[in-house]
Amino acid sequence: MTTASAVLLSACGPDNSDPGSAAPGATGSAAPGSAAPGGGSHAGSPAPGGKEVNGTSAANHLTISTGTRSVAMNGATVDFGTVVRDLAWSPDGKKVVFVDGDGNLVTANPDGSAKSTLAKAPSGDAWSHPTWQHATKELNGDGVPGGVERFNNIVFASSKGGVLQLESIPAKGGTPQVLTPSSSEGGTDNGIPQPPKTGNTWANAGGQQGSIAYANTPANEVYVYDDYIRPNTHDIGKGSQPALSPDGDHLVFVRSVNGHDHLFSRSTDYTQKAEKDLTPSATTDYTEPAWSPDGKTLAARTPDGVSTVPADGSAAPTQVSTIKGLPSYRP
Repeated sequence: MTTASAVLLSACGPDNSDPGSAAPGATGSAAPGSAAPGGGSHAGSPAPGGKEVNGTSAANHLTISTGTRSVAMNGATVDFGTVVRDLAWSPDGKKVVFVDGDGNLVTANPDGSAKSTLAKAPSGDAWSHPTWQHATKELNGDGVPGGVERFNNIVFASSKGGVLQLESIPAKGGTPQVLTPSSSEGGTDNGIPQPPKTGNTWANAGGQQGSIAYANTPANEVYVYDDYIRPNTHDIGKGSQPALSPDGDHLVFVRSVNGHDHLFSRSTDYTQKAEKDLTPSATTDYTEPAWSPDGKTLAARTPDGVSTVPADGSAAPTQVSTIKGLPSYRP
């Protein structure tokens, strides 16, 4: 996927607001230049050659949230009027969900308007990395556009007293409930252990059946949870920060190799064990991956900004933005 033409941004000094400490799994670091109150563009760190690039456009669908009130998208920045952490898009691209400066779960329009607090984090809870789980079905169970709604939830990570777990809340509002991945194939009867109930974080939903990939921090393992027909959870292997492809058939995740964080991909079919290192020559860290809507490109955060790499690993990563934040793609 070729990067759209870079957008030059006018520089302004960072504001003095404190986005707060990031929750486990969150990306709360501030961008090098935050939008001033009332809106306005900001610039990222200087790129090689002294240019300041945004790297987002309507053509490439890339957006970057920075833990400030500004989100980069469409070749500009949008002032949401509140701190935006871990922004994720609805499947139709008409809404965003994020964690605000008070740690609450908020939805909004892409331009930052119509903000609505979906749920307020209880005292002592730290919420992070929401993802939109959506799926439809027919009577035969097949996922189809316009079918009967099976899932329309926001799944996110919660930390309280050092205990990590996943929670879920209807996208239309309600009360968060603990999401406990399980497997109908497991249990003491056949000797197959159930997946861990705690230590789970960094959920990412994808595919027509609303599968959820997530990481278990103590075990440094990645799992895929499918509850479309019956609950099944499969251990994918060592790694963290997983992201499911738009069709749900592939998974990309982060694993440390020789002192750097690499991006790996593999099939979500747990019987297929083959993995591919998409960044075998990495001299920096590639983290927090996100899939493009067509499933052909991956964006990842680096210490210098955001880079993209072909999802099939056919080329080396290319830096597309000097804005340091969480990449995501608008469907």
